[in-house]
Amino acid sequence: MTRGLDLAVIDRGYSIDNGKPVSFFPKSRALGVVLPSNSPGVHGLWIPAIAMKMPLVLRPGSAEPWTPFRIIQALMKAGVPADAFSYLPSDHAGAGEIVRRCGRSMFFGDVGAVGAFAGDPRIELHGPGYSKVLLGPDRAADWRPSLALIAKSIADNGGRSCVNASGVWTPANGRDLADALASRLSSIVPRPADDPAAEIAPFVNCSVAHHINNQIDAGLAEPGAEDMSARYRKGPRLVELNGSTYLLPTIVHCTSSSHPLANREFLFPFASVVDIAAAEVPALPAALGPTLSMTALTDDAQLIERLLQSELVGRLNIGAIQTNTIVWDQPHEGNLFEHLYARRAFQRAG
Repeated sequence: MTRGLDLAVIDRGYSIDNGKPVSFFPKSRALGVVLPSNSPGVHGLWIPAIAMKMPLVLRPGSAEPWTPFRIIQALMKAGVPADAFSYLPSDHAGAGEIVRRCGRSMFFGDVGAVGAFAGDPRIELHGPGYSKVLLGPDRAADWRPSLALIAKSIADNGGRSCVNASGVWTPANGRDLADALASRLSSIVPRPADDPAAEIAPFVNCSVAHHINNQIDAGLAEPGAEDMSARYRKGPRLVELNGSTYLLPTIVHCTSSSHPLANREFLFPFASVVDIAAAEVPALPAALGPTLSMTALTDDAQLIERLLQSELVGRLNIGAIQTNTIVWDQPHEGNLFEHLYARRAFQRAG
């Protein structure tokens, strides 16, 4: 994140980089972090703040307060001063106060929550990812070798991360691809929490699962979408096991990018396989909308160039790399060091 900069610059305010003095100063006295409940992986985004000598004000997710608390305890045991941490479980009003009072923050939430802070440079927003796999026109007919990669992009980590693929967009063979994905993911079923083969997580709040299930059914009631997983399930999408509520993997085929389910994201292995109209292909990636992580399966040089130039694509993987493959020394919706520290002009005589 610091691109090899001598970390002494954090302690004394300046350092020597390639023989020249450089100076950085903190933009904030603490980093406020409003955390979600969907996945432990998000905590890797704030942990580097400790190495950057930045105190933390953490508001845990209401349904999963344990992971950040345990990380704090581990860091304290490793020698980080307890004064470096503030752990503040709160309601939404409390989360808003943390964001407003800290000079720099991270905020995880749904579209409604993060939208209230859109455009504020002090806040690094982490909303839905709408991550996608895109098959170029040159690869749409040869999708079978990529089936396992696409399925893992959708379902790894229980399908709960913003970098999990929630869309697979293709200019051809969409229905066949959707059917193959549905068949492959149908083997994922609820298992006991201590089963090493468990691949999906229960919903802590069962009402959330019911709400998501109803949203999907409402979308399927609109023309142009089909639940391809229905033929492989041995019952309903929403199931109960040992008092816990699960949603089974669901693959929907959409015949148009304008369908209500074509660009949705849910907290379980869900993806829409979307047919790209011929008129949309030359304009890609505009038709796809904002995409946090994209795997582009194509050798089309012009399409790759448009993806590289697009502000709509956050993380870009060209070729056989899952959407949820993380490289931690590259930015994930922003570079934390640049979020916390600013460079000043600096000269020193002698």
